[in-house]
Amino acid sequence: MRPAPIRTTCAYCGVGCGVLASARDGRVRVKGDPVHPANFGKLCGKGQALGETVSAKDRLSYPLIKGERASWERALDHIAGRFLHIRETHGPDAIAFYLSGQLLTEDYYAANKLMKGFIGSGNVDTNSRLCMSSAVAGHRRAFGEDVVPGVYEDFEETDLLVLAGANAAWCHPVLFQRFEAAREKRGSRLIVIDPRKTATAQAADLHLPLKPGSDVALFNGLFRFLCEEGAADESFIARSTADFEKLLPLLGARETELAHVAARCGLEENLVRQFFTSVLENERWVTGFSQGINQSSRGTDKVNAIINCHLLTGRIGRPGMGPFSITGQPNAMGGREVGGLANQLAAHLSFEPEAVEKVGRFWNAPSMAERGGLKAVDLFEAVHEGKVKALWIMATNPAVSLPDAERVRAALEKCELVIVSDCMASSDTLSYADVALPAEGWGEKDGTVTNSERRISRQRRLQAAPGEARPDWWALTQVARRMGFGAAFPYESPADIFREHAALSGFENKGERLFDISAYADISDAGYDAMTPFLWPVRKGDKGKAAAGGRLFADGKFAHEDGRARFLFLEDAPPVHGANDDFPLLLNTGRLRDQWHSMTRTGAVPRLMSHVKEPMLYCHPEDMAAFGLSPKGLAEAATRWGRGLFRVAADGGLRRGEIFIPIHWTRHMSAAGTVGALVNPVTDPHSGQPEFKHTPMRVTPVRPVRAGFYLSRNAFEPEGFDYWARVPVAEGELFYLAALEDAAPFARLEEEARAWRGDVLAVEDKARGTFRRVLLEEGVPVAAFFSGPAGSVPDPSWLSGQLGKRAEGAVRQALIAAALMDPAQGGPKVCSCFGVSEKAILAAIAAKNLSSVQAVGAATQAGTNCGSCRPEIAALLERAFMKEAAE
Repeated sequence: MRPAPIRTTCAYCGVGCGVLASARDGRVRVKGDPVHPANFGKLCGKGQALGETVSAKDRLSYPLIKGERASWERALDHIAGRFLHIRETHGPDAIAFYLSGQLLTEDYYAANKLMKGFIGSGNVDTNSRLCMSSAVAGHRRAFGEDVVPGVYEDFEETDLLVLAGANAAWCHPVLFQRFEAAREKRGSRLIVIDPRKTATAQAADLHLPLKPGSDVALFNGLFRFLCEEGAADESFIARSTADFEKLLPLLGARETELAHVAARCGLEENLVRQFFTSVLENERWVTGFSQGINQSSRGTDKVNAIINCHLLTGRIGRPGMGPFSITGQPNAMGGREVGGLANQLAAHLSFEPEAVEKVGRFWNAPSMAERGGLKAVDLFEAVHEGKVKALWIMATNPAVSLPDAERVRAALEKCELVIVSDCMASSDTLSYADVALPAEGWGEKDGTVTNSERRISRQRRLQAAPGEARPDWWALTQVARRMGFGAAFPYESPADIFREHAALSGFENKGERLFDISAYADISDAGYDAMTPFLWPVRKGDKGKAAAGGRLFADGKFAHEDGRARFLFLEDAPPVHGANDDFPLLLNTGRLRDQWHSMTRTGAVPRLMSHVKEPMLYCHPEDMAAFGLSPKGLAEAATRWGRGLFRVAADGGLRRGEIFIPIHWTRHMSAAGTVGALVNPVTDPHSGQPEFKHTPMRVTPVRPVRAGFYLSRNAFEPEGFDYWARVPVAEGELFYLAALEDAAPFARLEEEARAWRGDVLAVEDKARGTFRRVLLEEGVPVAAFFSGPAGSVPDPSWLSGQLGKRAEGAVRQALIAAALMDPAQGGPKVCSCFGVSEKAILAAIAAKNLSSVQAVGAATQAGTNCGSCRPEIAALLERAFMKEAAE
């Protein structure tokens, strides 16, 4: 009999989807959990591929010290000894932890307690600083605590969803599809505010392609408009808010007149009027916001500008209305609950003296940190300056993800002691580790996570970790014991930590802190194992009632001491760095649909890599012409902080003068596709969140002297090539290659390929400069190398799909041409769930005269699962219609 599937939680975005997973026959199979209240059985393409990421291949499976294998005992003793020495010699602030929203809450709790209570420094920060900290700061300023008022049902019960800086169709697809399903039933409207015409914007009733950095002006204008139209809820303002009078100057300012707002935001006045009128006419109104708001030098002010409008109208805390921060990572909120940010303490407490005393007493801590620590960008600058001498990095890749990444790499190179806990054997950051610790990955972890709507779910172990990999909380506990803090770190299981975490949330909490899960402080091991998802707060004594969940602030009471929310006066100001003659373009960064962070998981799954295969630079067609760029050509992107090399693609959905580059490529996956090296290190003064959406840059076309690809079932290192990109395929790896000036690397590979023996297909045209070789073993292609002048090398997509398959007859003949047997099978994959390509969709549209996304789904299955590709299908339908009309 097959064992029952295990209920766990997805490892990707903050939607927090429930997963049913089973491990058998050496494979992990996953499907959506139909009873989990976040997703009700739906999973996006990344979530469906989770089982394909659970592998012992390329795993860090034992500790390393200076690259040499070591026992856990030796590694832990080494870390504890160095920490004690550095603390004694240089003080506690010379030690720091840099954590991740990929960690479980129990991992986070142990790290925060060790550093802030026992080592004695506030230097615990997290990569959530890069995505959610402006939302945190905005919530605390307005509400008195870092809380999201709404729940996911609000997306289904609203009449108007405004998505500001949130490409939810790609980045939070299951939540977006919940809205879309309800939209069809109730006729809800969707307004998208985003400089780019994203997949989400394509699905909108109204798209405002505003000028980057002008969000405060837009929402200040909305605030004034709502006041002038009598939409202010005066009773709510008098009863539940404070500081409204501080905004009176805003109401009389010319800067908020409709025409001026439109000009400041770079929008047509009619678009602004439609947006303002829609908000006025729809009481049930949700504003969902994400990185386009947060990742800014004014991110906190943008968050508060949005909240101001909801407070003005009293549209908060009720069904279908309110501001909603859509979290980026699976446990960004869980980390914030335990103090994972440097300016937090624990249990939503800050560094006020009474809070420091309270937490110190609960922990019986001898060395409580009395002030906040260094935020991410400042932390790595302190490492660079030698002030921080020991850094423990867990489950994140700052050498890729932080701005001004080359300076971050230099800091890691200089640091006396770099400890990296990771589950993978290679990453850009791991290459700087003095001590590398093998961590558990998804499917091996056991603990809890909190999603965007404050719902805590269990992530459960499916199988044993490979080799000597151990939980992060365990490694932290072992180091704490070796430093002499064993009595405070008695944990033998994640349940032990969760109980303490829950108890701290209710400790001397008489309702002044909304975060309270003290109902779970006495949960048994069996109860922890069986825990079902729940929304907080769940206070001691009201577990049964609170387990059903609910919105916050329905009673008009907020978390400030006086129970009132705060209005904030927010002056419009441009981003710190603007375009200039040397750097005339603006760089915007963000995610792709099928990728996650630095691709340590998703980059190993061939079907997820089939959507976008290379580090791309997206540019408006008119800018391409102006700067001499060509589609599929290469371009060098340069800013004051670094350079990169990217494949060029046209995107008419961009504003003129703006460039979009995805964040995911690393030095493990490309030669020079790490966008963090380009991004300026300016941060928001309140949140410390970097300005990832607005960096001045220039682009220069690059003409390779030679280009090609290498395809193999065996390991290959692209040494000497100026441009390369690694792409996993079903039976091996594909490398796109280019040389800018010196073609010697190609000459070397050509000589090696000429030496292949056995069954070799070969074509070499010296006059044209083209070279092609395909190596077969017993009729099965095992390697291929094609090279030639730029533009002469065929698309390797079809050929890469033949790797490892027996080739006979016409298929064998086609190998040397890399020719498609069926033209509908090639091109980029639009639907990763079912592997449906762009060409297949266009062929079906033409053959069957399809006219709707639903009809395409019925014919091809594309778009019938997670739905994240539906906007692209709609764009293909429009393209086909325009082509037919032109003909």
